[in-house]
Amino acid sequence: MKKKLRNLAIDKRPMFFTKSLKAIYYTLIILVFTACVKEEATYDASGSFEAIERIISAEATGKIQRFDIEEGEVLAANKVIGQIDVSLLKLQSEQVEASVQSINEKTNNATPQIKILQAQLISHERQVASLNQQLIVLDKEVKRFQNLVAAKAAPQKKLDDLLGQQSVLQKQLAALQTQGEVIEAQINSTKSTVNTQNRAILSEVAPTKKRLDLLAKQINDGIIINEYPGTVLAKYAYDGEFASLGKPLYKIADLSVITLRVYLTGNQLAQVKLNDKVIVSTDDGKGGFKETEGTISWISSKAEFTPKTIQTKDERANLVYATKVKVANDGTYKIGMYGEIKFKTNE
Repeated sequence: MKKKLRNLAIDKRPMFFTKSLKAIYYTLIILVFTACVKEEATYDASGSFEAIERIISAEATGKIQRFDIEEGEVLAANKVIGQIDVSLLKLQSEQVEASVQSINEKTNNATPQIKILQAQLISHERQVASLNQQLIVLDKEVKRFQNLVAAKAAPQKKLDDLLGQQSVLQKQLAALQTQGEVIEAQINSTKSTVNTQNRAILSEVAPTKKRLDLLAKQINDGIIINEYPGTVLAKYAYDGEFASLGKPLYKIADLSVITLRVYLTGNQLAQVKLNDKVIVSTDDGKGGFKETEGTISWISSKAEFTPKTIQTKDERANLVYATKVKVANDGTYKIGMYGEIKFKTNE
């Protein structure tokens, strides 16, 4: 009888304790739910990190002789990182240089011929001077005999002979002057003819030199120079491979300042503006958060539908505005990493 009463007492206790446990259970659910809601409300927007990724391509065609980069390596701007074989272009350049030299050697030099003509002109001028002197002397003699003849002190025949000699000298002098003009014309003609011939020959030099400049640029393009500072994200080519013009060699991005792209609802736009400071939070890998300061650098002027991978603070929002937040990167942040922001005005 006592055993039965003990069993009844035991059976009645679970009913009391069951109700209490249910109350505690539901209370805990409410607290956890409330905590989750509060936790979700601790950020204003979320998104993922991104950066400007540049794919650098080959600017020359040939075998890659050297390509000294590794994925993850940080490169400085204007650093030489490789070389494409351009030996064929160098041979072509030497050939063009020889062509330029050959063209210059085809030009005519008018100097020797002009010197001969100038020597003839000098000799001619001397003859003209000599005739002028003879003519001056003869003119005096003619005047003297004219006076003598007028005074009947000399025969007329002698005067006529002197006048004949004077006429001959004058004609010779005129002929020499004409001949001198011909020699001067020959000198000018020779200069003009040679210059015309040389211009025709030298007209080939300018396009040939342009060809030489083009080859020089192509040779210089064989040097692989990194133009943008940043981190090598991917390497697409290796030593010994053949590179063609436009073939991707590597991908690089500047990760020193990285961008977090988040999405704001229309209601949130009134709370922020460009250059505002915000708190950027990411998982620290230890169950907590790493926080740093970011700057709003861009806000889209056009609304778009909320991306499926993005959760906004207001889940009912269909239209959001893309926003970029610049963050100084100490190496923690990677492209594609998830991040959240909190407005400082809400602190």
